Amino acid sequence: MTGTLYLIPSPISQESIAWVLPTAVQQCVAGLSHFIVEHPKTARQFLKQIGCKQPLQALQMQILNEHTSSKDLPELLRPLLAGNDVGLLSEAGCPAVADPGAELIRLAHKHSIPVTPLVGPSSIILALMASGLNGQRFAFHGYLPVESAARVQKIMELEKLSSSLQQTQIFIEAPYRNQKLLEQLVNVCRDTTDLCIASHLTFSSELIATKPVREWRKCLPDINKIPAIFLLYG
Repeated sequence: MTGTLYLIPSPISQESIAWVLPTAVQQCVAGLSHFIVEHPKTARQFLKQIGCKQPLQALQMQILNEHTSSKDLPELLRPLLAGNDVGLLSEAGCPAVADPGAELIRLAHKHSIPVTPLVGPSSIILALMASGLNGQRFAFHGYLPVESAARVQKIMELEKLSSSLQQTQIFIEAPYRNQKLLEQLVNVCRDTTDLCIASHLTFSSELIATKPVREWRKCLPDINKIPAIFLLYG
């Protein structure tokens, strides 16, 4: 029999573990000895906080990140095929949702390996829940283009799509480019388009606010280098 692949959401903020990870989830993760992680150092820091039952240096950790090749994925499944339960641990948020992991999970299904998602934080869902925008129809687009003209074009496309489909459009940016994206959004979008900014989710400094673009223009928050989610509703 194969082991089970557990998908472990990692807290976005280390100050909020008790808020976002149920005790049963922490106990499940604490009992594992095999992990697939993005960065072993930060993974061990998280596992130490939840009281991992094994000595941290004795844990078996394999690396899966944006540089991992598809041809290396079968090797990551070896412990599972040998009967060991394995935890797939994201750096922050949910594995395979705006994070590495989807291709590995698909391969696990191909090998009939049970896949169990554990309850925990997803900044995308938390932002949508708190935005007041349409939670029945929404789309997540990941990162917008980096080049300015292409990004403007994409923003216009998303605004038009949202208006025609009555669909919330959700996207992110690298924290150091957040302020520039925000400025571009309020310059490009129509006055009446609703924009939600959700930054530092689950931190004590959390900000979640939804306003028409014309209201945001009066006073923009400083979100430079702060993790944020953006939601548009035309």
